[in-house]
Amino acid sequence: MLIGLAYDLRDDYRGQGLSEEQLAEFDNPETIAEIEAALHRLGHRVDRIGHVRRLAERLVAGHRWDLVFNICEGLAGRSREAQVPALLEAFGQPYTFADPLVMAATLDKSVAKRLVRDHGLTTAPFALVERAADIAAVDLPFPLFAKPVAEGTGKGVSPASLVRSKKELERVCRALLARYAQPVLVETFLPGREFTVGILGSGHSARIVGVLEVELLPGAEPGVYSYTNKERCEEVVRYRLVDDPEARAAAELALACYRALDCRDAGRVDLRSDAFGRPHFLEVNPLAGLHPTHSDLPILASLAGLGYDGLIGGIVASAAERAGLAGGRAVRRRAC
Repeated sequence: MLIGLAYDLRDDYRGQGLSEEQLAEFDNPETIAEIEAALHRLGHRVDRIGHVRRLAERLVAGHRWDLVFNICEGLAGRSREAQVPALLEAFGQPYTFADPLVMAATLDKSVAKRLVRDHGLTTAPFALVERAADIAAVDLPFPLFAKPVAEGTGKGVSPASLVRSKKELERVCRALLARYAQPVLVETFLPGREFTVGILGSGHSARIVGVLEVELLPGAEPGVYSYTNKERCEEVVRYRLVDDPEARAAAELALACYRALDCRDAGRVDLRSDAFGRPHFLEVNPLAGLHPTHSDLPILASLAGLGYDGLIGGIVASAAERAGLAGGRAVRRRAC
């Protein structure tokens, strides 16, 4: 197949005065090169497209692909991950990963938690602080955990996110509201083990790739899988593939949440256990990072024996099956 590759490069946005944290969700050239190389090894032709505005230009010009492999995170707004899928649907162009509704709903962690809860699945009690006046109304027992409601890559998460008093909650929420200009999710702190579960496929065909336990090493910011710890994961985090009863319970919950939220092709579900070893849903990433050695999902796939090519091939196969392209087909117009 001819596969168009849509992505956001950090270098494409550096001239806009953004901080390194604001650029954190975007990819570096190595990630794009590795995805392209994997697709070539799997027998596909690849056309690099780039970010949403370049994609729009190409679509308007009449360019089409058998499939667009979309990893665009978007620049602004809580629906930013939905922008490329919505554009592709407007032009009838098949693509990988979740549709616009799912992308928007899952980026807003409070919406995702409500949907999961409505399906009878376990997630920690929470409150949403949309303005400073809402802080006094938070009626949850301490300790609590506070983070921006619509960020990824651990942005806004630090040891300060763990709050133990009304005074700390006031200080942390005000700081997050000011810095990120979005509501703050406040939820009951879960003191147990932290897992991330890799999933491949769509709907009833979705399956668990493996369960990864996140273990912080000496030198890491303590207690939380923070932005800093994620950026320095090679130095301060140990990832272990686990298969004990608690990990299997996490896998079962993760798969149920993935299906309830209607994620597609591949994704990653983050969970943490309470003091009694019961896993709870934290969030889902339907557009997981794909750097082969720095991103959680490829690390997990490698440890589970699937490998990077197996992961990329599985994503393409799932998307192609959904679009009726399992056998491949000729493109309507070859990309220029």
